[in-house]
Amino acid sequence: MATNLIPPAPRQRKPDWIRVKAPVGAAFDQTRSLMRRLKLATVCEEAACPNIGECWTKKHATVMILGDVCTRACAFCNVKTGMPRAVDSQEPQHVADAAAELGLEHIVITSVDRDDLPDGGASQFVKVIEALRRTTPDTTIEILTPDFRNKADAAIEAIVTARPDVYNHNLETVPRLYPTIRPGARYYASLRLLETVKKLDPTIFTKSGVMVGLGEERMEIHQVMDDMRSADIDFLTVGQYLQPTPRHAKVADFVTPATFNAYASIARAKGFLLVSASPLTRSSYHAGEDFARLKAAREAQLAKR
Repeated sequence: MATNLIPPAPRQRKPDWIRVKAPVGAAFDQTRSLMRRLKLATVCEEAACPNIGECWTKKHATVMILGDVCTRACAFCNVKTGMPRAVDSQEPQHVADAAAELGLEHIVITSVDRDDLPDGGASQFVKVIEALRRTTPDTTIEILTPDFRNKADAAIEAIVTARPDVYNHNLETVPRLYPTIRPGARYYASLRLLETVKKLDPTIFTKSGVMVGLGEERMEIHQVMDDMRSADIDFLTVGQYLQPTPRHAKVADFVTPATFNAYASIARAKGFLLVSASPLTRSSYHAGEDFARLKAAREAQLAKR
């Protein structure tokens, strides 16, 4: 199954600041073995995350529910595209068992797009949250959902009612690039999803991220920040886009660490509770530490009122 139909493009040499070590070690192997035994997919593997070595060595993994086949074909994503398999009824408990065995204080759950399902897969998110609450009640839960195209209102309400601690949905890029980079999605629909979460339950932290290096202009990123703040998003992540294979969108620019620092300063000035901006930043990178920082930032903000 092909991931997309973009003609092959040569892969550029990465600058020194985004090179990472190959994953090795007993802890890495133990994390991989656990995921295989419980028949769980991870975005760490499926999306070819550059931080997999560091995270899995620390026994941190982002579980990808609803299978490993996506119904969409975004130009940046390495996840397989095609007709997904039936939803696994054992998956929610397997996720909870993995959290228990890894001793996770914080877990991130994401999924493929499941446009084939009546609710887009929202009920599986709810079941996973419920299984985690039963099995590892002290584990805080962060979800990274798709946009639930044409099903968003009911899907969001069901998930918010299950009360994850963090609701993440990535805008991915600037509006101008959606037709080529994220053709199956709509920028303002994604913004509205996050705004709806906050309106339904203001106590849930909301989070979103963008990739840079796809050909966007700096002022377009600044506008995305403004749009996010208008939707009352708490946490912004900004990371470097890396081309997974020659058939994916080409890297237009390797953004320098200095530029990432500038984005972070501007975002903080715009009022985000927390900002993570660096070449290797990804949605779930250091998520547990970031959750603690989010709580502290909110408490500090409330104390000033």
